[in-house]
Amino acid sequence: MSLETLPPLRDQLEAHGLFAKKSFGQHFLLDLNLTRKIARLAGPLEDRAVLEVGPGPGGLTRALLEAGARVVAIEKDARFLPLLGELAEAAKGRLSVINADALATDDPALLAEHAPGLPYRIVSNLPYNVGTALLIKWLVGPVRPEAMALMFQKEVAQRVCAQVGDDAYGRLAVIAQAVCRARMVMDLPARAFTPPPKVDSAVVLLEPLAERPADDLLASLETVTAAAFGQRRKMLRSSLKSLGGEALCAAVGLDPEARAEVIGVEGFLRLAARSS
Repeated sequence: MSLETLPPLRDQLEAHGLFAKKSFGQHFLLDLNLTRKIARLAGPLEDRAVLEVGPGPGGLTRALLEAGARVVAIEKDARFLPLLGELAEAAKGRLSVINADALATDDPALLAEHAPGLPYRIVSNLPYNVGTALLIKWLVGPVRPEAMALMFQKEVAQRVCAQVGDDAYGRLAVIAQAVCRARMVMDLPARAFTPPPKVDSAVVLLEPLAERPADDLLASLETVTAAAFGQRRKMLRSSLKSLGGEALCAAVGLDPEARAEVIGVEGFLRLAARSS
């Protein structure tokens, strides 16, 4: 069996008696035209590794393999292992499937073990219930991908890419944009998925900035943004009171009467550097 001779995804799901589990936030993207487009948006994949979380029946996985990637896929739902095993056999050594919870995996170690020496990207149709947590893990953790192409609920994608003054601007935008250039590159309606979710989705492309903040500065940024946006309607002097409040704002040249939603990423980085 080869990638070209694999049965259609719907036929494989039916043959294995598989269905989406709501508790895992699963919604399958079975249209290979769409998954191939996502693979193209992720950038050049030939002679590269790709970390994929939640492959499910393997629709996106197929597209990544077709594009020439060496795929390391993390799947929590053991029901899909036999089906993914068939895909691994057809991929002839270019797919490794790890049955684990992606929130707890050591991703650099997995990549070093299964795709040693290769530059890598992270490309995933993320399970809805853990998408934000996984993004934060990758942004502030030890992974250093060339880029990330990630599908979220559209509302979450908007929060990642939001700019100062946007309704969606908040903690997620600040942390993401302190590390990456973030932009939405593809919209997907709910009807594209099986079963259709109640909301639309979007793919976000995150490309690392030339200069990444130090790990301790990112840890401080998490603390500062949690405080500032945890009480976003309050002035900074109140929301950041436990971190220095008015004195902290004055030290970095910010108006203590401003609210978090009008402070840009650079301003939050100054607050984080001063409070660390």
